[in-house]
Amino acid sequence: QVQLVESGGGLVQAGGSLRLSCAASGRPFSRYAMAWFRQAPGKEREFVAAINWTGGTTFYGDSVKGRFTISRDNAKNTVYLQMNSLKPEDTAVYYCAVAWVVGTHDNEYNYWGQGTQVTVSS
Repeated sequence: QVQLVESGGGLVQAGGSLRLSCAASGRPFSRYAMAWFRQAPGKEREFVAAINWTGGTTFYGDSVKGRFTISRDNAKNTVYLQMNSLKPEDTAVYYCAVAWVVGTHDNEYNYWGQGTQVTVSS
């Protein structure tokens, strides 16, 4: 089992920044690919970003490319999502997830956190 706890969400004005963190416990964190997804009210869950276990490969959803950066610190068992130039349409609950192999589809991920709310005001 892997337990994931997200933090860092909150309310921010458009154009602002937030950094989300996801702390993992349980099985060896460093062997897993990690990802962030988000879900806004009334919408399907959307892929945001993913990173492989070494940190050398990353993927981003089209809507966040150039604004968000995913990174990981295997020594701290933590993955981060730096979000810059935030827009009201970034408002959602953000979830981190774990998989054996990095991918961009939510059905590839085995363990999920409870989510953290991000709200961007206009």
